[in-house]
Amino acid sequence: MNGQGPPDAGERDLLTAVYEGDEDAVVGLLRLGVSPEAVDEDGQSALYAAAVSDAPGIVRLLLAAGAAPDRLSAGSDLPLCGAACGGHTEVVRALLASGAVPDAVEEFGFTALTWALRCGHPAVTEALLAAGADPNRPGPTGEPPLVTAAHRGFPACVRSLLAHGAGSRGDALAEARRWTRLDVASELRAGLGRAHGFGGEYVTRRWAEGVAVELVRDGNVVAGVDQGTGHAEIVAVLEGALGVG
Repeated sequence: MNGQGPPDAGERDLLTAVYEGDEDAVVGLLRLGVSPEAVDEDGQSALYAAAVSDAPGIVRLLLAAGAAPDRLSAGSDLPLCGAACGGHTEVVRALLASGAVPDAVEEFGFTALTWALRCGHPAVTEALLAAGADPNRPGPTGEPPLVTAAHRGFPACVRSLLAHGAGSRGDALAEARRWTRLDVASELRAGLGRAHGFGGEYVTRRWAEGVAVELVRDGNVVAGVDQGTGHAEIVAVLEGALGVG
């Protein structure tokens, strides 16, 4: 199937096997000649579904059978970006090894590196940079990667960018310093209120490297957001890189 008409029986079986994470079934169907480029009724490709489900074994099977690593799913979404957003490092490496372009752009101007930095995934960040992703390519809002990483508060992402030559270090330092003067949880609550309307219960969860806040109304989670809290460490790293104190 090439994106025209509904999937045939074999393609439907392949998509079901992908959704269920059944590698043996995927192998069998590919051997029968089912196209690795199968897409569902909504246009989502088998490769994208496997990538966002963190199924590296199935991703490798589809790629080996001829699935194009940079083919857009549903006309807008890249498998590499989906894997990067979810922090699926092994899937990212499999796609890159099969020729996925590190700086390929999906809908709205997002690249895999932008997603990795926004979602705070240091291992994915390093894998993309090691494969040649541009450490200075601005995100869709024009923000330099290092500033994005400083804002997000994950020091390991900042270190990877610096190791690969990222610029805008002064701006990133200013952003990290700004966040050391803020209460991250309060800022996240305020952001959820602005985006989804004020009123409801805010549930805050903290862990060693960050904080997450969910907005709950009538027992249902309306939205959630998280952020790293390593801004003080980032300040020290950037001050060291700039030679300032």
